[in-house]
Amino acid sequence: MQEELISIITPVYNCERLLPKTIESVINQTYQNWEMILVDDCSSDNSAQIINEFSEKDKRVKYIKLEKNSGVAEARNMALRVSKGRFIAYLDADDLWYPEKLEKQANFMLNNNYVFTNTDYEVIDECGCPKGKVVHMRKKTDYHGFLQHNLLQTLGIMVDVKVVSKELCYMNKEYEREDAATWLKILKAGYPCYGLNEVLGQYRRVEGSRSSNKKKAICGMWDLYRKIEKLSLPYSCYCFAKYAIYAVWKRVYIIKK
Repeated sequence: MQEELISIITPVYNCERLLPKTIESVINQTYQNWEMILVDDCSSDNSAQIINEFSEKDKRVKYIKLEKNSGVAEARNMALRVSKGRFIAYLDADDLWYPEKLEKQANFMLNNNYVFTNTDYEVIDECGCPKGKVVHMRKKTDYHGFLQHNLLQTLGIMVDVKVVSKELCYMNKEYEREDAATWLKILKAGYPCYGLNEVLGQYRRVEGSRSSNKKKAICGMWDLYRKIEKLSLPYSCYCFAKYAIYAVWKRVYIIKK
């Protein structure tokens, strides 16, 4: 049976040091029918040259450059607009996949008729060393569950857009937590996210990165509750308290000697 095409969405901004390993982790997949759409958000380093060098060797690697710096949401939206795959997968330019990630996740979805899934992942540092933290997905996450634990991670997400409307996957660049708001849209539409409980990716925690800014993360989650989802103040406080507990847990590392 022919493999379904998987479109991989990767926003890129000044990632020349880490980008080659990310692209290689896709090229090394056991699953062969994919397209990797890398959208350059006007990088000032050698990211474009690196992508084009890979693209010359493997036509499945595709390069797009935005006309002006527009942010990660617009970069992902551009990739989504041109994507051709039945499945949409997300991989940021500094994260990594294990070789069997796409194969195992696609089979997990097709064999169980799941249309929205995520995988377990481990946390690594800037140099690629494990930080002693593995984050496991819930077997099934619904809208209210995600509001409280916020465990879905972009590098493990895969969506079947043959069933889930592509429109639900577009991200609003006005939101600080544009990815979480998007997963909530899909969940609210009645598509629960099923967890594949196997570590299939590595999330790189880089000091000084957008995702490491704790103040922005806190404000972004509060705005998500109150301004975007328009939750009541008591329920917002309840969800935020549970989110904070998980957020602390995700950042407590056990370094293996």
